[in-house]
Parts: sequence; C-alpha cells; structure tokens
Amino acid sequence: MTPELEALLRATSRSFYLTLRILPASVRPQIGLAYLLARATDTIADTELVPVSDRLAALEALRQRIEGTRSVPLDLRNLVASSVANSSPAERQLLERIEPALALLPQQSAEDQRDIRSVLATITGGQVLDLQRFGGASVSAPEALAQDAELDDYTYRVAGCVGEFWTRVTRRHCFPAVPMDEAQFVADGIRFGKGLQLVNILRDIPRDLRSGRCYLPAPALAAVGLKPGDLLIPASEPRLQPVYQYWLQRAEEHLTAGWRYTLTLPRSQWRLRLACAWPILLGVRTLAHLRRGRVLDASHRIKVSRAEVRAILLGSLLRLVVPSAWEAQFQRASRLD
Repeated sequence: MTPELEALLRATSRSFYLTLRILPASVRPQIGLAYLLARATDTIADTELVPVSDRLAALEALRQRIEGTRSVPLDLRNLVASSVANSSPAERQLLERIEPALALLPQQSAEDQRDIRSVLATITGGQVLDLQRFGGASVSAPEALAQDAELDDYTYRVAGCVGEFWTRVTRRHCFPAVPMDEAQFVADGIRFGKGLQLVNILRDIPRDLRSGRCYLPAPALAAVGLKPGDLLIPASEPRLQPVYQYWLQRAEEHLTAGWRYTLTLPRSQWRLRLACAWPILLGVRTLAHLRRGRVLDASHRIKVSRAEVRAILLGSLLRLVVPSAWEAQFQRASRLD
C-alpha cells in the first residue's frame, strides 16, 4: 500500500486503525484494502445531499469496478463536492483517490481477490437495500424495519459478512493447519461482526432517526404502543425499554459468540487475539453503558471513555500470557463498577 493510501487508511479507520496495525503482516494488506473500499462505499451511501438515485448509480459503478466488469475509471467529483457537509476530509479524499485503491486489488492473490470482492459485494448490497428501504424517509416521517429478520439480515450484510471474510483470510494465511470445528468458527465469526453492528445501531438510534431511519422493527415498537416518530421524544424511553433491552441482550449474545471465537484462536496467534479482543471488549463495555444511559437523548452520545479504552487495551496486553485472566476479560468489561 502506498504511503498516501496508508495515511488515508489511518485517517478513515479512526479507532479501528489500532486493530489493523496489530494484525499480522501477512493479512494486514488484504484487510486494510477491503476496509478502504468498504469505507468508500459507505461514504457514497451516506452522502445525503446527493439524490438516492445518484448514490445508487455510484455504488453500482464502484461495485462493477471492484468486480472487474467495468474498465472505465470512476468519476466521483459530484459526490466529493456534495459530501462536504457530512463526511470528513479524509473520506472525501478517499473518493478522489479511489482508482489508486482499486489498482491494489489485482495485486492480491487469486483467493484474496475472491474474498475481498465477495465481502464488498455483500456490503454494497446491504447499502443499496438500505437506500431503497429508507429512500423516502425523513426526520418528519421516519420509517422502521418491517420485522426482526430484516434487522438480522442487515447486520449480516454490513458486518457479519466482514467476520466471515476476516475468518477466511486469517485462517488461510495465519493458521491453515490448526484443527478446529470450521463451521462453528465461521459461524462465531459472523456473529462477532453482527454483534458489533448491533451495538452501533442501538447506540445511534437518535442520530439515525434524524435521517429518517429506525432499525428497531415496527411490530416490536407497536407492541409497546410506539411508532418510529415517538422515539424522537426522550419521554418515550420508559415504554421503549422492553424492546431496547431485548436487542441489547441479542447484541451481548452475539458478542459472547465473538469472544468464543477469540478464545478459539491459537494462543500463538497473539496479534490476532488482540485484534479480535479489542473491538469485542469495547463493544460489551458500550453495552454496559447503554443499559444505564439515556438512549433517546440526542444531545448525549453514549460511548466508552478514553480512560476505559486505555485500561482495556493495556489490560489485554498484560493478560495475554495468563489464560485464566485472558478468558475473564469479557465479564470484567461487561461490568460497570
């Protein structure tokens, strides 16, 4: 990866860059490239000043370039100009530099190319579905998902598939000969990703509502006498709590499977163990805060403090060599003392 693209990766991945940097060198380029391309599709999907039809066309053109079925270079200047209000300078620069990023894809092995293209096709498909589903929604008329299965499908499309991709790439390059229950390992990897995405959804309810999006299914809301628009009113929180607590529990169950995934990794793969443990531990810590926080208060975004992040990262390094201490981290992170 060129120094320019490496700098873009650092600027666009934010906290995830720590995870990328700790990864073994044998998988860092593939996962970093997949992340950059996924960040580009996400920036396109989220550029709200551009009509939905134009965003869908741009996503399709980028999908074709990734698949290799389109040879004409992408021109995303209109998206770059329109994304000033709701994206970072690094994300806009990524759209401007998308062709050099795409040029890295043919440099990967055939198997890695296949997996990168597969995960990005799934992610892009989820973003397209999201734009189609919420294309007519607004803060004055927010829309909710129609059923629980739609939320489960969405979390797979935008994150569960990443766990699957991560598993296939790291297994192939880092520990191909280690015997394990392959089906269970992949399934836990998928739940790992779904759990992290569900945490984000549950944390970002107020922000998503202001874009007209409610990822909590409408039937569950109706069962407690709520409509999506009611969630814009903080006083609705007591009625929301049964629904909210249900999905918090689902998220924790997914992250528990993700922690099992981390424990399944060979102890010799300490870099992979840390790269997996950090987002899971921060995710379950976030859940602990969400259980106590004012989840519909748009003025206060619930998140893990910097001091907590430092404690979790340092603690994981110290516990690497003590199996019992390593295993106990998940429960430790889930408790607010």
